[in-house]
Amino acid sequence: MKKLLVLFLLYCNCSFAQNKIVVFQSDFGLKDGAVSAMKGVAMGVDSSLKLFDLTHEIPAYNIWEAAYRLEQTVPYWPAGTVFVSVVDPGVGTNRKSVVLKTKTGKFIVTPDNGTLTLIAASQGIEAVREIDEAVNRRKGSEKSYTFHGRDVYAYTAARLASGTISFEQVGKLLPNEIVKLPYQAAVMENKKIKGTIEILDVQYGNIWTNITDDLFKQLEVKVGDNFHVVIWQDKIKKYEGNMPYTETFGAVAKGKPLLYLNSLLQVSFALNQASFSAVHKVYSGSGWTVEISKVK
Repeated sequence: MKKLLVLFLLYCNCSFAQNKIVVFQSDFGLKDGAVSAMKGVAMGVDSSLKLFDLTHEIPAYNIWEAAYRLEQTVPYWPAGTVFVSVVDPGVGTNRKSVVLKTKTGKFIVTPDNGTLTLIAASQGIEAVREIDEAVNRRKGSEKSYTFHGRDVYAYTAARLASGTISFEQVGKLLPNEIVKLPYQAAVMENKKIKGTIEILDVQYGNIWTNITDDLFKQLEVKVGDNFHVVIWQDKIKKYEGNMPYTETFGAVAKGKPLLYLNSLLQVSFALNQASFSAVHKVYSGSGWTVEISKVK
């Protein structure tokens, strides 16, 4: 009876990791075989795994964008999904290789270099474990120091997703702390909202912020209200102007600015049928901040 109870508890501990889904993200691009190599390693662990791509078009070394794409995507996947995120300019250095388990039951396998900043804040940290490379490393790869995505992360993720190992077998438990990138959280101060430009809607050059609709609506807004928008890059002003809050791009003339809520219900800025980013030389990242206020 005691043995059955132990087996049941072990099953419960690892059940979140057994949906056999692995989702890959990197800055590798698809011009060579790097992504295919990672998937090959995963399939070598368990050929019944279901492998998907988040994106492999993160700009090279752009840890902030890796953090954002996880934030944008992880919530929509079921509990038990294992994510591999490899944007790793410090590969081979003493930065830690970890698996973070969110409070929503998702797992992220990644270097602890800031990639976890946003997802830890929004999904919460259930636990963090450092990957024990003596066990969770592709056999024969010990002399390789520059492709941990293949040799450590894809391999560990596949073992976890397949149930070959439990989360506890990833490696030693670390404090519930991760390396964090600095950024301006969305806050209200004296009827002005401050936030960060998290990302561009790259196809169209629209500007997406981290200001949620709930916070925005504290300004008692209605469609058609005008807003004063100021944008800085590292405290250098890059844009200042007024624009209406609209529900559609066509509510303003071609080339004119507007404020709208994007598909994630976050405050965004655009030019109708033009690129706000290209026209005003506004980009994204932790150093790009914004302030909006209602025009009386």
